[in-house]
Amino acid sequence: MIPLLQINHLCVDYVSPNGVARAVNDVSLTIGEGETLGIAGESGCGKSTLAFAIAKLHKAPALISEGEILFQGEDVLTMSAARLREFRWNDVSVVFQSAMNALNPVITIGEQLTDVILAHRNVSYRHAVERAAELLNIVGIHSDRLRSFPHQLSGGMRQRVVIAIALALEPKLIIMDEPTTALDVVVEREILNELYDLKSRFGFSILFISHDLSLMGEIADRIGIMYAGNLVELGDAEQVFHAPKHPYTQGLLASFPTIHGPKERLFGIPGSPVNLLDIPRGCNYQARCIQCTSLCRVHEPVLKRVSDERQVACHLYSAS
Repeated sequence: MIPLLQINHLCVDYVSPNGVARAVNDVSLTIGEGETLGIAGESGCGKSTLAFAIAKLHKAPALISEGEILFQGEDVLTMSAARLREFRWNDVSVVFQSAMNALNPVITIGEQLTDVILAHRNVSYRHAVERAAELLNIVGIHSDRLRSFPHQLSGGMRQRVVIAIALALEPKLIIMDEPTTALDVVVEREILNELYDLKSRFGFSILFISHDLSLMGEIADRIGIMYAGNLVELGDAEQVFHAPKHPYTQGLLASFPTIHGPKERLFGIPGSPVNLLDIPRGCNYQARCIQCTSLCRVHEPVLKRVSDERQVACHLYSAS
């Protein structure tokens, strides 16, 4: 069965006068129909760059240098401008982080919703307004808010509006890039609950991007961990949480306090993320890894399957 989305050996570079920074390095993954795949990692690890590349929304100095992105078997990277316009919003939509910045501050919520519908559907203005009102109701906002401007809404309501826009054309895949950033935990919980309900109702797939692993564990079916542009671990969400294999994943989870049991000292990951303009030979994580070996300083590990539902890029499992 062809997956909804298949990424093969994708590389995305940022070209600057100081050199080439590889933000996404040889990433391969799939997303099935109705699946939620979470991508987690520190800021600057390549999560958002990967998301923009999937929808081909990246702009200079970003450049896709290698790989392919297949959506239902069709190569996104070879799509014509007309096909790309249809592909975006109809097949794939994006919920950007920071909803206030994603919405036009001088246009009403209703206009922003109807603009998307009218641009991609051959319908009357009246039908578009009715659909916009329906979308607001779907995400828990009264249709009276169609005449409101973004600054007149709370942060949680603005985020719901962005989700409504993403749902407008009933896409098969929604990319959510830090969708709950800057929201308090109560509103964050409300947004997550609505996502559960909407996914059950409409059956779309989600690529959920976040630096918050605890949040990821609640919504994702599978989790991928990125570090310095590389996908270092990929597997079932529950397995990744309860038995992390890559030292970086272990470090991320060790930095979260436990709710139950005795209090224990938290241990952060030592050092700083690698400079993408000066990638070391071997493993990108070697300078911060407490399990680093001589092999790690010479050969770059590749993502390999270590069990039916787990892939890890680490020399500790090279003999598995």
